[in-house]
Amino acid sequence: MVSFDLLANAVVSGVLLGGFYAGVAAGATISFGLLDIANIAHPAFVVFGAYGAFVLGQRFGLDPLVAALFVVPVFYLAGLAVHQVYHRAFERRGDDSMRGLAFFFGLMFVGEVVLILLFGVDYRYTSAAYASTSIKIGPVALPLRQLIPFLGALVILAAAQLFLSRTFIGRAILGVAQDATAIRLMGADPVRLKRIAFAISIALAGAAGALLLVLEPVEPAIGREFIGRVFAIAVLGGMGSLPGTWIAAVMLGVIENLTSIFAGASWAPAVSFGFLLLTLAVRPSGLFGR
Repeated sequence: MVSFDLLANAVVSGVLLGGFYAGVAAGATISFGLLDIANIAHPAFVVFGAYGAFVLGQRFGLDPLVAALFVVPVFYLAGLAVHQVYHRAFERRGDDSMRGLAFFFGLMFVGEVVLILLFGVDYRYTSAAYASTSIKIGPVALPLRQLIPFLGALVILAAAQLFLSRTFIGRAILGVAQDATAIRLMGADPVRLKRIAFAISIALAGAAGALLLVLEPVEPAIGREFIGRVFAIAVLGGMGSLPGTWIAAVMLGVIENLTSIFAGASWAPAVSFGFLLLTLAVRPSGLFGR
C-alpha cells in the first residue's frame, strides 16, 4: 500500500524532474521541430555544458548557475560552426537525411571520447551547498538540487518562447520553418536564419548542462540517457511548440516517477518510448501539434 506522503512526493519530484527535461529538450524542439534537423547529438552538447560549468567551478569557483552565463555564448558560437559544417556538407547538397543523422551520431561519440580523454570516466559534481538542501512544505520535500534546475529550465523556455514570438528574428525563424521560399522572396536569408536558430538550440543545451550538474553528478556517457527522452518530448509536445514541450516533459517526469514506485525503477526508461508510441498512435502530430 503506497502512502499519501510517498505519492505526493513522487508527483512533486516528477514535476520538478519533468521541468528539467523540458529545459534539456528546448533546444531539440527548435532544431528538430522548427528546422527539421535531427540533431541526435543534442544531449551530448548538454553534457559538454555540464563539464564546462564544472571546469569554471573548479578553476574560478563559479556556481553552475553563474557559469551558465559564460557557457551560453561559447556554445552559441559552437552552434554557428556546427551548422556551417552541416549546411555545406549536407543541406546545400540536398542530402540532409540519413547522412546528416550519421554526422550527428559521429559528433556525439567523438565528443564523448574527447571528454573521456580529458576527464576520465569518474563522475564530476558541483560543490554548491544548496545541492544537498531541501525545503519542507508539509509532507512534501523540495530538494534544491531539483527545484533550481526546474526554475532554470522554466527561464530557458520562457526566454526562448519570448525570443521566437516577440522579436523580428524570432518571427523570421518561425517563418522559415513554415515557408523558407516565402522568406527568401521577402529578402531574408533562410540559411542565415536557420544558422542562428541552430546556434540558439546549442546555447540552450549548454545552459541545460549547467543545470544538469546541479541535479546530479555527470560522466561522459550520461547524455545517452537523455536521447530517447529528448526526442520523445519534442514529438509529444507538437514538433516546435515550446509550451507543448514543457507540458509533455512534466507529464513524462510524473509518469516516470510513478512508474518507479509502482513497477520499479528499471521500467521507468521504457516509459519515454511507450508513451511516445501510444500518443503517436492516437495523435500523430503530438499533443499540441497542428
